[in-house]
Amino acid sequence: MAEVVGVRFRDVGKIYYFDPLGIPFHKNDKVIVETARGVECGEIAMANAEVEERQIVRPLKSVMRKADERDLRTLAENAEKERRAYDIALQKIAAHGLEMKLVNVEYTFDNSKILFFYTAPTRVDFRELVKDLAGQFRVRIELRQIGVRDECKKLGGLSICGRPYCCSQFLNDMQQITIKMVKEQGISLNPTKISGACGKLMCCFKFEQEAYEQLHAITPRVGALVKTPEGKGRVTDVNLLTGMLKVHVETARDTADIVVARNDVKLLRDGGKEEPADDGSGEE
Repeated sequence: MAEVVGVRFRDVGKIYYFDPLGIPFHKNDKVIVETARGVECGEIAMANAEVEERQIVRPLKSVMRKADERDLRTLAENAEKERRAYDIALQKIAAHGLEMKLVNVEYTFDNSKILFFYTAPTRVDFRELVKDLAGQFRVRIELRQIGVRDECKKLGGLSICGRPYCCSQFLNDMQQITIKMVKEQGISLNPTKISGACGKLMCCFKFEQEAYEQLHAITPRVGALVKTPEGKGRVTDVNLLTGMLKVHVETARDTADIVVARNDVKLLRDGGKEEPADDGSGEE
């Protein structure tokens, strides 16, 4: 086990582990750390905690110090520089006639590098643009092409549910989302209903998938033979979230299905043989 703190460098960014050197830090503290990009100012997202060695990528860098008033002023100054750099970069991109969309600009904390994030439908030859920007700012320039999902994460906005994008609020990593998840959650495969603002499958299908998998495990599927208080029947419809089933009871005189809770039915095997009951006693 090793003591670490979790540091985040963007509002909804990935959390990285650093060695606190025995110094106690609290959540939301601003700290100065050394990263692959150079010296950066981050925020404590996870206070001092013990984690297993396999969760750590060695060598583990240390927290240099807690941010002071001077560091916080530097952060504010960098934010203003980023706004100016964004406007200048837009002008340069237009002047070079490049087919690219500037998304965001970030200064490293020590002002040794400026990162320009952009999207583009095809590969862009931005060598002349880099030379132009380097001559303008006289620091190292780096252009990074990002995908449409990363663009939404950086810019933010409101989804079709009326709430802010999940990716810009609490999802740290972009994970793979599949049509299979959509089907298992019983959502109509209508592109306008299942696609986010980025045009990709909505992120909520991923983080809700685990709950749906648990519900599927305890809920009879459509077509299953079950035993209800009204008799045996076949499941014709399932509402996973409410746990209510529609069952066509074989012994009912009318043809209407009955509605029953999943906790009030017993799953039967094929051929009508009942599953062994589990009453907690260990007996069958």
